[in-house]
Amino acid sequence: MAKSKQELQSIATQVRRDILRMVCMAKSGHPGGSMGSTDILTSLYFNQMNQNPATWTRDGKGQDMFILSAGHMTPVYYSVLARAGYFPASELGSFRQMGTRLQGHPSVRKNLPGIFQASGSLGQGLSAACGLALGKKLDKDPNFVYCLCGDGESEEGQIWEAGMFAVFHKLDNLIAMTDWNGQQIDGPVEKVAGEGDLAAKWEAWGWKVIVADGHDFEAIAKAFELAKAGKGSGQPTMILFKTEMGHGVSFMAGTHKWHGSVPKPEQLEQALNELGETPLGDF
Repeated sequence: MAKSKQELQSIATQVRRDILRMVCMAKSGHPGGSMGSTDILTSLYFNQMNQNPATWTRDGKGQDMFILSAGHMTPVYYSVLARAGYFPASELGSFRQMGTRLQGHPSVRKNLPGIFQASGSLGQGLSAACGLALGKKLDKDPNFVYCLCGDGESEEGQIWEAGMFAVFHKLDNLIAMTDWNGQQIDGPVEKVAGEGDLAAKWEAWGWKVIVADGHDFEAIAKAFELAKAGKGSGQPTMILFKTEMGHGVSFMAGTHKWHGSVPKPEQLEQALNELGETPLGDF
């Protein structure tokens, strides 16, 4: 059953609480981009994807598949998977601990439900998603493959090689997304590599491009609706979600400084107070 806007907001708030508590318990991790992409993944897993934790298998047959190309953003990935029922939320407390299933980047070694592909070597995830999408086409599987990239990650040449491959093979069952927050580890994206107009670039490659507010659940839903409507067109879709790194907490919002930094105890307390509690409860 589809979640209401209010329910999605409550889940997203809890996911942001999870992200902050996970990285603080581990004393490491990447909260900034995770908090910025929370609304996207919350909408995707709770209202958009054809997926079922009870019947999940890594081959993805009969269900939609998701690849986190920006693999360092596991805090949001793990929290959404747990809150969606793939594994107990209590396991979030093991994040980045030696030998656990919740490593810093997604891993398939310990068979964590929901993880289709190890990722985090930036630039590689979209290629994996292309392969999965082509496989579904060959198998006549009508489901979609989704992939979340970062805008800093999009400086990698392999992203553009994958983009060319997707157009050539007419992968209209591939819906890629970019967390377009304008920030990366060393600073604003435009001051690091000067990516320019991503929308014009993807369109020039032959992709269907949708630009949407990544913090507005109605806009997110509309973007996914338009993307899915492209099935049968022969065009892959790129949704450029305009987001804010660290979204939801005043002192973290809009700066690259929280790409891979962990709040101090007093900062964590302030952040959790700003977010507020939810009926879901902390892990």
